[in-house]
Amino acid sequence: MTAEEKAGQVLLPFFKGMAVEAQADAIERLHLAGSIIMGDNVPLDAQGRMDVQGMAAINHRLAQAAAANGRPWPGIIAVDQEGGQVARLGPPLTEWPTPMSYGAAGSGPLAREAGQGLAAELVPLGFNLDFAPDTDVTIGPKDVTIGARSLSSDPGAAAALGVAFSEGMLTAGVLPAVKHFPGHGSMTVDSHLSLPTQTATVAELSARDWKPFQAAATAGLPMVMTGHIAVPALEPGVPASLSAPTYTALRGLGFKGVAVTDALNMGAVTKQYPGGTAAVMALAAGADLLLMPADVGQAHAAIVHAVATGGLPPERLDEAARRVATMMVWNARTAPKAGAPPGSSAALSARVSASAVTVLSGPCGGPMVPGAVQVAGGKPADRARFEAAAARAGLSLGSGPVVSLIGYGGRGAGGDIAVALDAPWPLQESTAPVKVALYGRSDGAFDALAAVLAGKAAARGKLPAAVGSFPAGTGCP
Repeated sequence: MTAEEKAGQVLLPFFKGMAVEAQADAIERLHLAGSIIMGDNVPLDAQGRMDVQGMAAINHRLAQAAAANGRPWPGIIAVDQEGGQVARLGPPLTEWPTPMSYGAAGSGPLAREAGQGLAAELVPLGFNLDFAPDTDVTIGPKDVTIGARSLSSDPGAAAALGVAFSEGMLTAGVLPAVKHFPGHGSMTVDSHLSLPTQTATVAELSARDWKPFQAAATAGLPMVMTGHIAVPALEPGVPASLSAPTYTALRGLGFKGVAVTDALNMGAVTKQYPGGTAAVMALAAGADLLLMPADVGQAHAAIVHAVATGGLPPERLDEAARRVATMMVWNARTAPKAGAPPGSSAALSARVSASAVTVLSGPCGGPMVPGAVQVAGGKPADRARFEAAAARAGLSLGSGPVVSLIGYGGRGAGGDIAVALDAPWPLQESTAPVKVALYGRSDGAFDALAAVLAGKAAARGKLPAAVGSFPAGTGCP
């Protein structure tokens, strides 16, 4: 491969809206690794749902462009599809609850099954890489970015469940990417906006934040994403994604796969490293794949120039390009070609929520409501879904105890029963005597809630992280 081809092989760009042909042209012209699909790239039908055939056609066109230069491995077609708040692809694909559901359910086999179910629906659309799962270990309410995207506040649980979910994805033929090394769950600043600083020592990081990444390395998982987090114990003031000591630490865990940066168009990077400088820095530091540079043409030119002028050792670019190509050759050889139809995992998603719903305070047996219920809070769509689920569970609406729904980023609630639909932290400031963590707002999640309220099912989940005075592990026996 020429230097230009190798420079393209380590770049995974985004594009705006429906500019598919322009993106295909860039992939071909710059020899790019492929493309990531973001929310504004997803075609919708007349009902506002994802156009399945349209999405598959877009991905096929981008894959075709990646193959146009004659390279024998497939291009990367990637997406962020974690479940919960981070889901670029909506219905008719299965809607999944937040990843924290797996921590509440506490079942490795269930997490593995869910990883396979989620990934299997991506395959017919042409996706071969999903930037999931998020294995960051959350510290609770001060974790402003990750929240319910985290599996657990327990490093061992986050590690085991992250590996299980990833292995399920691989079984379906989709490459997982565990993220965000060196750990974003203990950060109190959002790296989408500015650069967080991790003040922990290496010993402290090894005992907490790095455990899931150590487990990923031990399991031989193919990809780890580095975050835009400054770690003074490694290299002060420099985002981990651009820091050589960070990649040395990651490789020191035994990781041999592809190290991918978090999106290079995020504020933590662009404010400090304009133009193509971030791309060259990340590569020189040890990254293999550069995600979403702000200007992919600029990044490509900067890499080629750096190699030509001695600013980037050619063997470093060789190593990065070889790792990416090797991963894609391996995936093409091992991935099953068939997938699963849209929505085929709805029952599995509902089972996840039924295993996760957690009662922090309130009765653990029998009906919580006397056959009728009122709903408040949340968004109109949440209230409508709750009402439909209540009706399915045989509950009448308009009288009885008030169920207060708390959505993403919501505050504490009153009423009789407070229900957190995302991270459970707002329950600590809720005045409702009964407190329930649901970790999801899918139809299946609301069915699980309604079944518990009606006394038709037990709440089986345990808190995967402390909520105020309620310690991790709180839940019905």
